Amino acid sequence: MKNFLKSTLTLCLALLSLVSINAQQKIKMENTALLIIDVQNDYFLGGKMTLEGAEQAGKNTQQVLEYFRKNNLPVIHIRHISTNEGATFFLPGTLGAEIHSLVSPLPNEKVIEKHFPNSFRETELLSYLQSKNIKNLVIAGMMTDVCVESTTRAAFDFGFNNVIIGDATATRDRELNGQIIKASEIQRSFLAGISALGGLYTNIVNTQDFLKGK
Repeated sequence: MKNFLKSTLTLCLALLSLVSINAQQKIKMENTALLIIDVQNDYFLGGKMTLEGAEQAGKNTQQVLEYFRKNNLPVIHIRHISTNEGATFFLPGTLGAEIHSLVSPLPNEKVIEKHFPNSFRETELLSYLQSKNIKNLVIAGMMTDVCVESTTRAAFDFGFNNVIIGDATATRDRELNGQIIKASEIQRSFLAGISALGGLYTNIVNTQDFLKGK
């Protein structure tokens, strides 16, 4: 009888622990928003600044977006509009500056316009996140080594916990001292760098691992 009662008590405690863990996970997701950065037409095939792997990154972003929509979680779209002299893409009023159809915002989803790589600079992003009690950001978008990186580092400085969906980001070849650095190398290096020191600025996961973890 004592063994039976002990086993029953152990089972009850285990169930209570599981309920508590699930509740904590739910609370965490309730304080989490998806931040989609600059998934705009000019970065895709035929655009004025085509990126390597933009189509696949866009499709992966779409999958993560569908998860957030299905679970009624906050989504913020960042849209870059170039206002600096000499800009050649994301120009005001052009089709290239529009958000790509893979992740077209719904009427209830926040769209924030920016003019600098850092999505927090001279925008309402910080105040909006604070107003929604957002503590954690899931980040996807383009370009990995410019707007995604600068926004993620700024988010860390503002106290947010960050996760980048690595295969939902994209970049392009770069030139340094007359040498071409391939986009794949840029992609790996910047994701590795920003997640260094135990994920100080962010953790990196791929789309399927993120979705399986939910």
